[in-house]
Amino acid sequence: MNTLAGTGFMLAAAGMEPRLFDLDLQLAADAVLMIIAVFTLFLIASKFLFNPVRDMMQKRQDKIKGELDSAAQDMADAAKLKADYESRISNIGKEAEAILSEARKKALANENKIVAEAKEEAARIIERAKAEAELEKKKAVDDMKREMIVIASMMAGKVVNSSIDTAVRDSLVDETLKEIGEGTWLS
Repeated sequence: MNTLAGTGFMLAAAGMEPRLFDLDLQLAADAVLMIIAVFTLFLIASKFLFNPVRDMMQKRQDKIKGELDSAAQDMADAAKLKADYESRISNIGKEAEAILSEARKKALANENKIVAEAKEEAARIIERAKAEAELEKKKAVDDMKREMIVIASMMAGKVVNSSIDTAVRDSLVDETLKEIGEGTWLS
């Protein structure tokens, strides 16, 4: 305290008033140099510390924003795929029913075709059987005619042998053959 009182006393002796802050030219120069030093320190810190930190923060912010955008896009794609799969799942029953219905229609058409072909084949078989039966009938009739002719000839031969001579007999056979006709013998 003594020093402060001594400084104030010296100032009073020199004709100056004691001041609270000693503002003089040296203090102003020190303050300007201090401001320049702080500003220079700020510029250096900004160049080597703040700018890299800002760049790093900007890159990190861009990366996070990109990841959020990507996640949002992925979620939108997932929702779209989910809706697509749900619609497909709901349509699977309809598609299966349509396929089964189409298969039933084809099977029914195939069945009708097979039945129609079987009926046609049965009709052909019946026609063939009728034709064969008719041929067999004609053949049996012809066989009967031949047998009757043979029997009649034998009977007539016996009757004629006993009563007619050979000239009359030959003329009777020729006459009978003409009456019967050659068509009987050929069939």
